[in-house]
Amino acid sequence: MQTAFTFQTTRAILSETGATAKIGELAKGLGMTRAAFVTDKGILAAGIAGPAMESLKEAGIAVILIDHVVPDPPEAMILRAAAFAREKRVDGVISVGGGSSLDAAKLVSVLAISDQPIETMYGIGNVKGGRLPLILAPTTAGTGSEVTPISIVTTGAAEKKGVVSPQLFPDWAVLDAELTVGLPAAVTAATGIDAMVHAIEAYTSRHKKNVMSDALARQALGLLGANIRTVCAEPGNREARGAMLLGSMLAGMAFANAPVAAVHALAYPLGGHFHVPHGLSNALVLPHVLRFNMPEAAGLYAEIAPLAFPELAGARDGAAAMAEAFGRLGPELGMQSRLSEVGVSHNHIPMLAEDAMKQTRLLVNNPREMTLEAAQAIYEAAL
Repeated sequence: MQTAFTFQTTRAILSETGATAKIGELAKGLGMTRAAFVTDKGILAAGIAGPAMESLKEAGIAVILIDHVVPDPPEAMILRAAAFAREKRVDGVISVGGGSSLDAAKLVSVLAISDQPIETMYGIGNVKGGRLPLILAPTTAGTGSEVTPISIVTTGAAEKKGVVSPQLFPDWAVLDAELTVGLPAAVTAATGIDAMVHAIEAYTSRHKKNVMSDALARQALGLLGANIRTVCAEPGNREARGAMLLGSMLAGMAFANAPVAAVHALAYPLGGHFHVPHGLSNALVLPHVLRFNMPEAAGLYAEIAPLAFPELAGARDGAAAMAEAFGRLGPELGMQSRLSEVGVSHNHIPMLAEDAMKQTRLLVNNPREMTLEAAQAIYEAAL
Protein backbone atom coordinates (compact mmCIF):
# COMPACT_ATOMS: atom_id res chain seq x y z
CA MET A 1 0.00 0.00 0.00
CA GLN A 2 1.35 3.43 -0.98
CA THR A 3 2.35 5.67 1.92
CA ALA A 4 0.35 8.91 2.11
CA PHE A 5 2.31 12.09 1.46
CA THR A 6 1.98 15.75 0.48
CA PHE A 7 4.13 17.52 -2.09
CA GLN A 8 4.44 21.25 -2.74
CA THR A 9 6.73 23.29 -4.94
CA THR A 10 7.20 26.62 -6.72
CA ARG A 11 4.26 27.68 -8.88
CA ALA A 12 6.19 28.10 -12.15
CA ILE A 13 9.73 27.49 -13.44
CA LEU A 14 11.54 29.01 -16.42
CA SER A 15 14.71 27.12 -17.34
CA GLU A 16 16.56 28.64 -20.30
CA THR A 17 20.00 30.07 -20.98
CA GLY A 18 19.60 33.85 -20.92
CA ALA A 19 16.25 33.58 -19.11
CA THR A 20 16.97 36.48 -16.75
CA ALA A 21 16.35 38.84 -19.67
CA LYS A 22 12.70 37.78 -19.42
CA ILE A 23 12.28 38.70 -15.74
CA GLY A 24 10.74 42.07 -16.64
CA GLU A 25 8.06 40.31 -18.68
CA LEU A 26 7.37 37.85 -15.84
CA ALA A 27 7.20 40.66 -13.28
CA LYS A 28 4.77 42.62 -15.43
CA GLY A 29 2.61 39.50 -15.68
CA LEU A 30 2.47 39.41 -11.89
CA GLY A 31 1.32 43.05 -11.79
CA MET A 32 4.54 44.55 -10.45
CA THR A 33 5.17 48.27 -10.96
CA ARG A 34 7.74 48.93 -8.17
CA ALA A 35 9.98 45.94 -7.48
CA ALA A 36 12.44 45.46 -4.64
CA PHE A 37 15.56 43.96 -6.25
CA VAL A 38 17.40 41.93 -3.59
CA THR A 39 21.03 40.98 -4.24
CA ASP A 40 24.56 41.50 -2.92
CA LYS A 41 27.25 43.97 -3.88
CA GLY A 42 29.44 41.29 -5.48
CA ILE A 43 26.71 40.17 -7.89
CA LEU A 44 26.01 43.81 -8.71
CA ALA A 45 29.68 44.69 -9.28
CA ALA A 46 30.19 41.65 -11.51
CA GLY A 47 27.35 42.76 -13.77
CA ILE A 48 25.48 39.48 -13.24
CA ALA A 49 22.28 41.29 -12.26
CA GLY A 50 22.45 43.59 -15.29
CA PRO A 51 20.18 41.72 -17.75
CA ALA A 52 17.43 41.27 -15.15
CA MET A 53 17.52 44.92 -14.06
CA GLU A 54 17.54 46.10 -17.67
CA SER A 55 14.54 43.91 -18.51
CA LEU A 56 12.61 45.40 -15.58
CA LYS A 57 13.31 48.93 -16.78
CA GLU A 58 12.25 48.00 -20.32
CA ALA A 59 8.99 46.63 -18.87
CA GLY A 60 8.38 49.98 -17.16
CA ILE A 61 8.95 48.62 -13.66
CA ALA A 62 10.75 50.83 -11.14
CA VAL A 63 13.71 49.05 -9.51
CA ILE A 64 14.18 49.59 -5.77
CA LEU A 65 17.66 48.22 -5.10
CA ILE A 66 18.44 46.32 -1.90
CA ASP A 67 22.06 45.24 -2.30
CA HIS A 68 23.33 44.87 1.26
CA VAL A 69 22.75 41.11 1.61
CA VAL A 70 25.64 39.28 3.30
CA PRO A 71 26.25 35.53 3.72
CA ASP A 72 24.26 33.87 6.52
CA PRO A 73 21.95 36.91 6.58
CA PRO A 74 21.48 38.35 10.07
CA GLU A 75 17.95 39.05 11.30
CA ALA A 76 18.70 42.78 11.63
CA MET A 77 19.75 42.99 7.96
CA ILE A 78 16.52 41.33 6.81
CA LEU A 79 14.40 43.62 8.99
CA ARG A 80 16.23 46.66 7.60
CA ALA A 81 15.62 45.47 4.03
CA ALA A 82 11.93 44.82 4.74
CA ALA A 83 11.50 48.25 6.32
CA PHE A 84 13.11 49.89 3.28
CA ALA A 85 10.83 47.93 0.91
CA ARG A 86 7.78 48.97 2.91
CA GLU A 87 8.91 52.63 2.95
CA LYS A 88 9.35 52.56 -0.84
CA ARG A 89 5.88 50.98 -1.26
CA VAL A 90 7.12 48.12 -3.42
CA ASP A 91 4.52 45.79 -4.91
CA GLY A 92 6.81 42.89 -5.77
CA VAL A 93 10.17 41.33 -4.90
CA ILE A 94 12.84 39.96 -7.24
CA SER A 95 16.17 38.39 -6.33
CA VAL A 96 19.13 37.47 -8.49
CA GLY A 97 21.76 36.01 -6.19
CA GLY A 98 23.00 33.15 -4.07
CA GLY A 99 21.05 31.35 -1.38
CA SER A 100 21.44 34.17 1.14
CA SER A 101 19.91 36.72 -1.24
CA LEU A 102 17.05 34.40 -2.20
CA ASP A 103 16.32 33.59 1.46
CA ALA A 104 16.35 37.30 2.34
CA ALA A 105 14.05 38.13 -0.60
CA LYS A 106 11.49 35.56 0.52
CA LEU A 107 11.24 37.13 3.95
CA VAL A 108 11.17 40.67 2.54
CA SER A 109 8.18 39.64 0.39
CA VAL A 110 6.32 38.66 3.57
CA LEU A 111 7.57 41.28 6.04
CA ALA A 112 6.98 44.23 3.69
CA ILE A 113 3.21 43.75 4.02
CA SER A 114 2.95 42.14 7.46
CA ASP A 115 2.92 43.37 11.04
CA GLN A 116 3.85 39.89 12.32
CA PRO A 117 7.13 39.99 14.28
CA ILE A 118 9.85 37.89 12.64
CA GLU A 119 10.60 36.08 15.89
CA THR A 120 7.13 34.52 15.75
CA MET A 121 7.80 33.16 12.23
CA TYR A 122 10.64 30.80 13.14
CA GLY A 123 9.77 27.12 12.91
CA ILE A 124 7.35 25.30 10.64
CA GLY A 125 4.09 26.81 9.40
CA ASN A 126 4.15 29.95 11.55
CA VAL A 127 3.90 32.66 8.86
CA LYS A 128 0.48 34.33 8.90
CA GLY A 129 -1.04 36.06 5.87
CA GLY A 130 0.40 36.37 2.38
CA ARG A 131 3.33 37.95 0.59
CA LEU A 132 4.13 40.19 -2.37
CA PRO A 133 4.65 38.65 -5.84
CA LEU A 134 8.08 36.99 -5.87
CA ILE A 135 10.59 35.95 -8.56
CA LEU A 136 13.87 34.20 -7.70
CA ALA A 137 16.87 33.54 -9.97
CA PRO A 138 19.79 31.63 -8.38
CA THR A 139 23.39 32.47 -9.24
CA THR A 140 24.76 29.29 -7.64
CA ALA A 141 23.93 25.64 -8.26
CA GLY A 142 23.60 24.70 -4.63
CA THR A 143 20.93 25.89 -2.25
CA GLY A 144 17.81 25.15 -4.29
CA SER A 145 16.24 28.08 -2.43
CA GLU A 146 14.22 29.00 -5.53
CA VAL A 147 12.02 25.94 -4.97
CA THR A 148 11.91 25.67 -1.17
CA PRO A 149 9.59 27.28 1.41
CA ILE A 150 12.56 27.92 3.70
CA SER A 151 14.59 30.97 4.74
CA ILE A 152 17.58 30.57 7.04
CA VAL A 153 18.36 33.52 9.32
CA THR A 154 21.26 34.16 11.69
CA THR A 155 19.80 35.24 15.03
CA GLY A 156 21.70 36.66 17.96
CA ALA A 157 25.44 36.20 17.73
CA ALA A 158 25.68 32.95 15.79
CA GLU A 159 22.58 30.75 15.93
CA LYS A 160 20.75 29.91 12.71
CA LYS A 161 16.99 29.53 12.64
CA GLY A 162 14.63 28.62 9.83
CA VAL A 163 11.33 30.08 8.71
CA VAL A 164 9.47 27.26 6.94
CA SER A 165 6.07 28.14 5.45
CA PRO A 166 4.41 27.58 2.06
CA GLN A 167 4.09 31.36 1.57
CA LEU A 168 7.84 31.38 0.85
CA PHE A 169 7.49 29.43 -2.39
CA PRO A 170 7.99 32.04 -5.16
CA ASP A 171 5.71 32.63 -8.12
CA TRP A 172 8.58 32.04 -10.54
CA ALA A 173 11.95 30.28 -10.30
CA VAL A 174 14.20 31.37 -13.15
CA LEU A 175 17.09 29.03 -14.01
CA ASP A 176 19.71 30.69 -16.20
CA ALA A 177 23.02 28.85 -16.57
CA GLU A 178 24.66 32.11 -17.68
CA LEU A 179 24.37 33.41 -14.11
CA THR A 180 26.67 30.65 -12.80
CA VAL A 181 29.39 30.79 -15.48
CA GLY A 182 31.58 33.25 -13.60
CA LEU A 183 31.54 31.40 -10.28
CA PRO A 184 34.98 30.63 -8.79
CA ALA A 185 35.86 26.93 -8.55
CA ALA A 186 35.73 27.03 -4.73
CA VAL A 187 32.15 28.32 -4.72
CA THR A 188 31.16 25.95 -7.52
CA ALA A 189 32.52 22.97 -5.59
CA ALA A 190 31.02 23.92 -2.23
CA THR A 191 27.56 24.73 -3.59
CA GLY A 192 27.58 21.58 -5.71
CA ILE A 193 28.28 19.38 -2.70
CA ASP A 194 25.58 21.28 -0.78
CA ALA A 195 23.09 20.26 -3.47
CA MET A 196 24.28 16.64 -3.29
CA VAL A 197 23.72 16.69 0.48
CA HIS A 198 20.17 17.97 -0.09
CA ALA A 199 19.45 14.97 -2.32
CA ILE A 200 21.07 12.45 0.03
CA GLU A 201 19.29 13.74 3.13
CA ALA A 202 15.94 13.92 1.32
CA TYR A 203 16.35 10.30 0.19
CA THR A 204 16.99 9.13 3.75
CA SER A 205 14.68 11.56 5.63
CA ARG A 206 13.01 9.70 8.47
CA HIS A 207 9.52 11.20 8.44
CA LYS A 208 8.54 12.57 5.06
CA LYS A 209 10.47 10.50 2.50
CA ASN A 210 8.09 9.81 -0.39
CA VAL A 211 7.98 8.52 -3.94
CA MET A 212 8.20 11.98 -5.55
CA SER A 213 11.04 13.29 -3.39
CA ASP A 214 12.88 9.99 -3.98
CA ALA A 215 12.59 10.33 -7.76
CA LEU A 216 13.75 13.95 -7.66
CA ALA A 217 16.66 13.15 -5.33
CA ARG A 218 17.86 10.33 -7.56
CA GLN A 219 17.64 12.45 -10.70
CA ALA A 220 19.43 15.31 -8.91
CA LEU A 221 22.28 13.12 -7.70
CA GLY A 222 22.78 11.72 -11.18
CA LEU A 223 23.10 15.21 -12.69
CA LEU A 224 25.26 16.57 -9.90
CA GLY A 225 27.58 13.56 -9.66
CA ALA A 226 28.13 13.49 -13.41
CA ASN A 227 28.95 17.20 -13.73
CA ILE A 228 30.54 18.55 -10.54
CA ARG A 229 34.11 17.72 -11.57
CA THR A 230 33.53 19.14 -15.06
CA VAL A 231 32.22 22.52 -13.87
CA CYS A 232 35.17 22.93 -11.51
CA ALA A 233 37.70 22.04 -14.23
CA GLU A 234 35.90 23.86 -17.07
CA PRO A 235 34.15 26.88 -15.52
CA GLY A 236 32.86 28.07 -18.90
CA ASN A 237 31.15 24.78 -19.78
CA ARG A 238 27.55 25.98 -20.09
CA GLU A 239 26.09 22.55 -20.63
CA ALA A 240 27.61 21.26 -17.39
CA ARG A 241 26.62 24.50 -15.61
CA GLY A 242 23.03 24.03 -16.76
CA ALA A 243 23.02 20.42 -15.58
CA MET A 244 24.28 21.48 -12.13
CA LEU A 245 21.63 24.22 -11.88
CA LEU A 246 18.89 21.73 -12.80
CA GLY A 247 20.28 19.16 -10.35
CA SER A 248 20.35 21.75 -7.59
CA MET A 249 16.73 22.70 -8.27
CA LEU A 250 15.56 19.06 -8.29
CA ALA A 251 17.40 18.44 -5.01
CA GLY A 252 15.71 21.57 -3.63
CA MET A 253 12.29 20.23 -4.61
CA ALA A 254 13.15 16.93 -2.92
CA PHE A 255 14.28 18.35 0.41
CA ALA A 256 11.49 20.95 0.47
CA ASN A 257 9.19 17.95 0.93
CA ALA A 258 11.46 15.38 2.62
CA PRO A 259 13.53 17.60 4.91
CA VAL A 260 17.27 17.57 5.55
CA ALA A 261 18.78 16.28 8.75
CA ALA A 262 22.00 15.90 10.77
CA VAL A 263 24.50 17.01 8.12
CA HIS A 264 22.82 20.41 8.02
CA ALA A 265 22.29 20.50 11.79
CA LEU A 266 26.03 20.00 12.39
CA ALA A 267 27.00 22.36 9.54
CA TYR A 268 25.00 25.36 10.78
CA PRO A 269 27.14 26.10 13.87
CA LEU A 270 30.25 26.11 11.66
CA GLY A 271 28.70 28.87 9.58
CA GLY A 272 27.38 30.74 12.60
CA HIS A 273 30.58 30.75 14.67
CA PHE A 274 33.35 30.47 12.09
CA HIS A 275 31.67 31.94 8.99
CA VAL A 276 32.50 28.82 7.00
CA PRO A 277 30.51 28.88 3.73
CA HIS A 278 27.47 26.65 4.04
CA GLY A 279 28.44 24.20 1.29
CA LEU A 280 31.92 23.76 2.76
CA SER A 281 30.42 23.25 6.25
CA ASN A 282 28.29 20.45 4.85
CA ALA A 283 31.23 18.88 3.02
CA LEU A 284 33.40 18.88 6.16
CA VAL A 285 30.93 16.88 8.26
CA LEU A 286 29.24 14.82 5.52
CA PRO A 287 31.46 11.69 5.44
CA HIS A 288 31.35 11.43 9.23
CA VAL A 289 27.56 11.80 9.47
CA LEU A 290 27.18 9.18 6.72
CA ARG A 291 29.25 6.74 8.78
CA PHE A 292 27.24 7.54 11.93
CA ASN A 293 23.98 6.85 10.06
CA MET A 294 25.12 3.51 8.59
CA PRO A 295 23.23 1.28 11.09
CA GLU A 296 19.92 2.78 9.90
CA ALA A 297 20.61 4.01 6.37
CA ALA A 298 23.27 1.76 4.78
CA GLY A 299 20.75 0.16 2.40
CA LEU A 300 19.50 3.52 1.14
CA TYR A 301 23.03 4.89 0.81
CA ALA A 302 24.00 1.83 -1.25
CA GLU A 303 21.07 2.53 -3.62
CA ILE A 304 22.23 6.07 -4.43
CA ALA A 305 26.02 5.63 -4.24
CA PRO A 306 26.37 4.84 -7.98
CA LEU A 307 24.28 7.91 -8.84
CA ALA A 308 26.62 10.25 -6.96
CA PHE A 309 29.73 8.31 -8.05
CA PRO A 310 29.19 6.18 -11.18
CA GLU A 311 32.48 4.39 -10.48
CA LEU A 312 30.84 2.79 -7.42
CA ALA A 313 28.42 0.73 -9.53
CA GLY A 314 28.75 -2.85 -8.30
CA ALA A 315 30.75 -1.88 -5.19
CA ARG A 316 30.54 -4.58 -2.51
CA ASP A 317 29.72 -2.08 0.26
CA GLY A 318 28.24 0.89 -1.59
CA ALA A 319 27.37 2.84 1.56
CA ALA A 320 30.89 2.75 3.01
CA ALA A 321 32.35 3.40 -0.45
CA MET A 322 30.15 6.51 -0.82
CA ALA A 323 31.33 7.90 2.52
CA GLU A 324 34.95 7.35 1.46
CA ALA A 325 34.29 8.92 -1.94
CA PHE A 326 32.83 12.07 -0.39
CA GLY A 327 35.86 12.25 1.88
CA ARG A 328 38.04 12.40 -1.25
CA LEU A 329 35.81 14.62 -3.40
CA GLY A 330 36.23 17.88 -1.47
CA PRO A 331 40.05 17.86 -1.52
CA GLU A 332 39.99 16.72 -5.16
CA LEU A 333 38.00 19.88 -5.96
CA GLY A 334 40.39 22.07 -3.97
CA MET A 335 38.32 22.35 -0.77
CA GLN A 336 39.53 22.03 2.81
CA SER A 337 38.83 18.60 4.28
CA ARG A 338 39.33 19.08 8.06
CA LEU A 339 37.68 21.35 10.61
CA SER A 340 41.13 22.32 11.88
CA GLU A 341 41.75 23.99 8.49
CA VAL A 342 38.86 26.44 9.08
CA GLY A 343 39.87 27.45 12.62
CA VAL A 344 38.11 24.82 14.75
CA SER A 345 39.97 23.27 17.68
CA HIS A 346 39.12 20.62 20.29
CA ASN A 347 38.11 23.44 22.65
CA HIS A 348 35.30 24.50 20.33
CA ILE A 349 33.67 21.09 20.03
CA PRO A 350 31.40 21.21 23.13
CA MET A 351 29.99 24.57 21.97
CA LEU A 352 29.46 23.32 18.41
CA ALA A 353 27.76 20.13 19.58
CA GLU A 354 25.44 22.01 21.93
CA ASP A 355 24.44 24.38 19.14
CA ALA A 356 23.90 21.51 16.71
CA MET A 357 21.53 19.84 19.16
CA LYS A 358 19.35 22.98 19.12
CA GLN A 359 18.50 22.21 15.46
CA THR A 360 15.60 19.98 16.45
CA ARG A 361 13.68 20.92 13.28
CA LEU A 362 16.37 19.08 11.33
CA LEU A 363 17.47 16.36 13.72
CA VAL A 364 14.03 14.74 13.88
CA ASN A 365 14.51 13.85 10.20
CA ASN A 366 17.81 12.02 10.69
CA PRO A 367 17.60 8.27 10.03
CA ARG A 368 19.49 7.58 13.28
CA GLU A 369 18.82 9.45 16.51
CA MET A 370 21.50 12.06 17.18
CA THR A 371 22.81 12.61 20.71
CA LEU A 372 25.08 15.27 22.17
CA GLU A 373 27.83 12.67 22.60
CA ALA A 374 27.45 11.50 18.99
CA ALA A 375 27.62 15.08 17.70
CA GLN A 376 30.81 15.65 19.67
CA ALA A 377 32.30 12.43 18.26
CA ILE A 378 31.46 13.48 14.70
CA TYR A 379 33.13 16.88 15.14
CA GLU A 380 36.17 15.14 16.69
CA ALA A 381 36.39 12.79 13.72
CA ALA A 382 36.17 15.76 11.34
CA LEU A 383 38.98 17.69 13.07
